[in-house]
Amino acid sequence: MTTRHPTSALEDPPIPVRAKLAACWASFMFLYVYVDILNFYTPGVIDEILDGKVFEFDVSQTFSITALTLMAVPIFMIALSMILPAGASRVANLAVAVLYVPVTVFNVSGETWLFFYGLGVALELVLLALILRFAWTWPRTAPSATASTRPDRTGVRAQRA
Repeated sequence: MTTRHPTSALEDPPIPVRAKLAACWASFMFLYVYVDILNFYTPGVIDEILDGKVFEFDVSQTFSITALTLMAVPIFMIALSMILPAGASRVANLAVAVLYVPVTVFNVSGETWLFFYGLGVALELVLLALILRFAWTWPRTAPSATASTRPDRTGVRAQRA
């Protein structure tokens, strides 16, 4: 005779919007970086880098600063999604995600490995769409039915010596 254990549903607590946004930005960064790393295995890429070229751009301090800035913004969005006040975080996530859509699409231009880059860009765009959705649909708190429009001053009394 075997004893059966009742099956129970797994606990699935709601995930805060801030955590969803930070997770999406972290995933975006990992994907962005990993596509760049895998690109080093594309024939001829290392030779071009050694010759001082990346895509059509000369490797220079300006190029490196631009690349660092493009990477730093999503990196900071991981932290900012968690620490900014809700309204500011929502606006920042909407603005940065919208700005990164064309940046992400540009990354596929001129590439010879279109399936590889196409997949990378498509996955990055899915993450940006999730960021936009989570930020756009950020839940609002309902106003309290008992909230008064005048401040409660009953707790503030002059003390006599």
